[in-house]
Amino acid sequence: MMKNLKLILFLIFGISYGSCNLDENPPFLDDSLYSSVQSAHAALDGIYQSLTAYDAQERRYFVINGFSGLFLTRRNGGNNRNNVNNANLFSLKPTLDGDSEALWGGFYQAAARANSAIANITVYDDARTSSEMEFNDIAGHAYFVRAWSYFSLVRLWGDIPLWLELPSSNNTDKAKSPAGEIYAQIIRDAQLAAELMNGASGTGYPLPFAANMLLAKVYMTLATAPAELRDATLSDRDYWELAYEEAIKGYGQYTLHDDYAELFTVNGENTSESVFELQISQEAANSQMGRNFTPPQYKAARHFGWLLVSADIYQEHADTYPGDPRLDATYISEYDRVTNGSILKVYPANPNRNSFGNAHPYLFKFAEKDRTHTNQYNSQNLIVYRYAELLLMLAEISNELQNGEALGYVSEVLARVGLEPHAGYKGDQESFRNAIMKEYRFELIGEGEDAHHNRRRGYDYFLEHTILEHNNNPMYDESVDLELNTNEAEVMLLPIPLIEINTNNLIDG
Repeated sequence: MMKNLKLILFLIFGISYGSCNLDENPPFLDDSLYSSVQSAHAALDGIYQSLTAYDAQERRYFVINGFSGLFLTRRNGGNNRNNVNNANLFSLKPTLDGDSEALWGGFYQAAARANSAIANITVYDDARTSSEMEFNDIAGHAYFVRAWSYFSLVRLWGDIPLWLELPSSNNTDKAKSPAGEIYAQIIRDAQLAAELMNGASGTGYPLPFAANMLLAKVYMTLATAPAELRDATLSDRDYWELAYEEAIKGYGQYTLHDDYAELFTVNGENTSESVFELQISQEAANSQMGRNFTPPQYKAARHFGWLLVSADIYQEHADTYPGDPRLDATYISEYDRVTNGSILKVYPANPNRNSFGNAHPYLFKFAEKDRTHTNQYNSQNLIVYRYAELLLMLAEISNELQNGEALGYVSEVLARVGLEPHAGYKGDQESFRNAIMKEYRFELIGEGEDAHHNRRRGYDYFLEHTILEHNNNPMYDESVDLELNTNEAEVMLLPIPLIEINTNNLIDG
């Protein structure tokens, strides 16, 4: 069956202008857009805006958190453990669904816009003037976004199409490339991003250290990855050393924000802790994060409370760090309803767990904190990479290298909230490893990268430290908890979206 050329171009470029006829000249395909600094900056904003669109933002948080093994949801089927999302994605039994399909399109849209910039911007080997510096910086951001987008895609889907050029009437299909090739391209792009990004674009845009952090994440992933994903000439230790070389470049370039909770409010935008932050405009982006992830009846107007944190995940955090200020900033289990003032209590404020509706706390990080806010859209920025995560990465890397630095980095993160490393950090290398992998969860849960850390060490580690830990937890109650799938073929990767299969002649599944 012939596959639809117009549809695939629409999906790849995210064209939403009147129609998508091939004789149109979409803005991101116009090479004159990159002839002046001013217009190139406008294109750069468009590239980043593609990451704040609904499919690449709200749906990204829903899919990534849903596939982490740490959450439950009230969405699509109501307040019960058997709703459609809990039955598949949140139980690690992903099927073809609209959310992951839309997310796929959102990532490819961002990569395509970056491709256009990369193809058309002039890069200067020895930039001297301010305009030359700005062109280089814009090109660096394009490489960064492309690397970030493909890193997001390959971690969720494995083998995927790799678009590095612009499609045309003679080039509309792309076969899947092996995941190892995707990782190699991500490394090349992130290295170029680190070389070209120079801060010329100003406040709100990531600095080259964001590309270094991305590279460190890639090397950490490959350090424990199957052989087919890696460079055969590099050992595990080589990858850990490469990760350290990149991560340490950002050390001291940022500082931890004094108030952890404020990071998730409008007052915490673009702080000294932010490494890569999506700049949200209420008017332009129509972000519905607040609407979708604010607990029901917590604020005026629309509020859906899509993400519940599994009770055992909350409890492990509370047991590990009693009184941790991060608990109140991360979870909410008791509040008065704006509708009638009555008190809503779920676990742990209500310890009974006698129904799904009260068995799990809500994730509070993305809630709209202004309880009088009535607009379904909001403009709060979202931090993708922050310095606390970089410090935890350095702690993990240092533990693998046994360079004597590991405890210092994690101590910095904990000191911000008045805590000290617990006994797990004082044992052997494996004990520290297990402690730091949980620390990502305590510090970053719900923010997206914690979910990837959760899987990064492979199926066996994910099985032992997430899936079975949950399924065998004494708290587990089959009436209110989800039983997590143990099938490796399903729990590690999402299925290629049906719309890609139906529109790409070179992919059958």
